[in-house]
Amino acid sequence: MALETNLLAKAANQARGLAIDAVHKCSSGHLGLPLGCAEIGAVLYGSALQHNPADPKWLNRDRFVLSGGHGSMFLYAWLHMSGYDLPLDEVKNFRQLHSKTPGHPEFDETPGVEATTGPLGQGIANAVGYAVSGKMAEARFNTPEHTIFDNHIITLAGDGCMQEGVAMEAAAFAGFQGLDNLILIYDSNDVTLDAMADKSQNENTAARFKAIGWDVITLAEGHDIAAINKAVNKAKKAKTGKPQLIIAKTIIGKGIPEVEGTSKGHGEGGAKFADAARAGLGLPADQLFHVSDDVKAYFANHKKRLVRAYNKWGKTYKAWREANPDKAAILDSRNTPVSAAHLAENVIPMFAADAKLATRAAGKEILQPLAAELPLLVSGSADLYGSTLNYIAASTDFDKTNRAGRNIRYGIREHAMAAINNGIAYDGIFRTSCATFLVFADYSRPSMRIAALAKLPVTYIYTHDSVGVGEDGPTHQPVETVSGLRVIPNMDVIRPADPEETAGAFAAALERTDGPTLLALTRQALPMLNDIPPHIRRAGVLKGGYVAIQETAPLTHILLAAGSEVQHAVAAAKILGPGARVVSMPSFKRFNEQPKEYRDSILPPDCRKRVSIEAGVTALWREYVGLDGICIGIDRFGISAPGGTVMKELGITPEAVVTAAQSL
Repeated sequence: MALETNLLAKAANQARGLAIDAVHKCSSGHLGLPLGCAEIGAVLYGSALQHNPADPKWLNRDRFVLSGGHGSMFLYAWLHMSGYDLPLDEVKNFRQLHSKTPGHPEFDETPGVEATTGPLGQGIANAVGYAVSGKMAEARFNTPEHTIFDNHIITLAGDGCMQEGVAMEAAAFAGFQGLDNLILIYDSNDVTLDAMADKSQNENTAARFKAIGWDVITLAEGHDIAAINKAVNKAKKAKTGKPQLIIAKTIIGKGIPEVEGTSKGHGEGGAKFADAARAGLGLPADQLFHVSDDVKAYFANHKKRLVRAYNKWGKTYKAWREANPDKAAILDSRNTPVSAAHLAENVIPMFAADAKLATRAAGKEILQPLAAELPLLVSGSADLYGSTLNYIAASTDFDKTNRAGRNIRYGIREHAMAAINNGIAYDGIFRTSCATFLVFADYSRPSMRIAALAKLPVTYIYTHDSVGVGEDGPTHQPVETVSGLRVIPNMDVIRPADPEETAGAFAAALERTDGPTLLALTRQALPMLNDIPPHIRRAGVLKGGYVAIQETAPLTHILLAAGSEVQHAVAAAKILGPGARVVSMPSFKRFNEQPKEYRDSILPPDCRKRVSIEAGVTALWREYVGLDGICIGIDRFGISAPGGTVMKELGITPEAVVTAAQSL
């Protein structure tokens, strides 16, 4: 079927009009990208994308990620025009309370939005994650007789995204991995937010991407619909085994002569010229938010074509399910709830009572039966499998020659690793996890924050969790990191005290579906807390806090601890006598979510003699010890020395707990 370029050009101008009217109405937003990329949107949503607006989560859809999320009206305009459940009233409510058109796209808020974007560069890395998921799905589920996964991931990004380090980390990973289902469209308009782009960059983007393993197509005229369509189709059909970059030279803010091609065109500055711009675009002066009948008819007919392709795929999918019930069951398991209690009680074997393991080493043993139980679980590491110990031993590496591998080597790219994991999690097929040293959460934190915001069930297996790291010194001793992560809304940080609590922590993480979980694991070996029954340790983690040692006389003191310091609280309680209670607090978030009756039963309000101990900053413990209690911790950076020596030097000992308790 011949491309109706004239009608798509008309649609592009009407999409510009929707953006102008929406931004003008609320006096807020960004016009540069929606206006500058309108023809790109017309090609994608009017021709090139394989999707079905009536089924936004179709397994074999092309995924479109708007990396430049500030240009959200680009996406909302095209979702509305192409038939998604985004009525015109929602477009008119752009950036208003409880609308489906928030200022930046948010996952699961708007049909057709594939990722929460806004922080620049994240969307590119998310698209790489989607591409990884797509390649894994092809390898795990396609058969010679039935192809059910053959989609593409397309992301649109501007100079701001391309300058961000996370984007370039992810691009290098994608090139190395040969992710040929990935297409990056670079809106190259020579403008950043604050100035012309030549004030902050001069690299040859095409040469750079070719050097890291990408194919590059350059469009000198990024507003030529036929040329854009040809480039996207060429990229989708490429058989080079490489991801594809399309550099489209565009004019930012095109359609508002007063600001187009300048940094003033980036934001809302052009909205004050709305009336003249609408006239110049051929839009009726007396009708805001205008979409003409012929454009509506085009997209209605195009939607019918898309549905025919979707239905054809559906027949293939049905035949595939009938021919491959085992594969279908594995694919279906992505939607099957996971029970933490089941994993903790029936899947993860108990540890020997005389075991003395670092919790990272316990994690290695725990991961293997979990991987067997959960075939869609994948595990990656930032060049640290030998230290983080999270390699799925029964599988192999994911790479160009083996897309079915369940272990992903990210290289030293912590930020991109976390953002790529978000992309895998957005796709919703595989259950993803990744690992590095805990102190390097500072490198991955922006992506972790988005995971918490977007409610993505990513598991972070971050090891070397305290000054117990020892000789590597303060650069590698994360004294403030655990607390810094605990304060992120919807981030569950679990710091287990021994191998049995670690089993409960892994089970808790994999049960969770409404946000990320970080497991903070030790480098140093820890004793088994045999004074506490194993099932109590495992189940206690699920509550976040529990009575580890019950007093046997009237309650006099409550000793609270997390992670490797629980052993010190247990030792101190034996010295203090039968009135001392020990409370293990592996997860503040989980404990705070328990009913008040439970929390009061663990921390009785009438017992105010409380001491907490953790090898990290103390501020957050004040909530639990109260104004009368004492927080033992490390409100300074660490020291380079053997781990045990550092702990003693900084006062993380049972004796310190006893002294503090007796002083109350």
